[in-house]
Amino acid sequence: MANINISCIAIIGKQNNPLFIKNFNPSHADLKYHYIAHTSCDVMEERATMKAQDMYLGVLFSMEDLSVYGYMTNTKIKFITVLTVPDVIIKDLDMKNIFRRIHAAYVNHASNPFYEIDSEKMIKSKKFEQEIEAIGRGRALEGGNRNSLPATAP
Repeated sequence: MANINISCIAIIGKQNNPLFIKNFNPSHADLKYHYIAHTSCDVMEERATMKAQDMYLGVLFSMEDLSVYGYMTNTKIKFITVLTVPDVIIKDLDMKNIFRRIHAAYVNHASNPFYEIDSEKMIKSKKFEQEIEAIGRGRALEGGNRNSLPATAP
């Protein structure tokens, strides 16, 4: 996997309400990423109608030194990742893997019986935040990937 410098991970709800925004770049204010996340919503909805099959929407737009990537679930939850523009080319496969990890973390959180799925409240879970932090910092989850099936003996 290429050296990907993630600046922000945002999760936006069905009604375009922010559910979670994590800033990994102290040189940019949180408000900037709120703005980027909301401007991405229109682009994502437009692209989602054209790409009915694929949840990964690719590069949504670039601004200044940032590139914005999008992923929309079949339940219209939007995942947005903002990258600092690197000197290397980012492969779609690498970005798809990052979005799959974010999606798996969200599904694990949403599976909690006390979580209100259609709530407009921000996600406040230490475990979820740790998982997103690990993804944003490029670390593997402790104990391996919980979402993979165990290997079976032949």
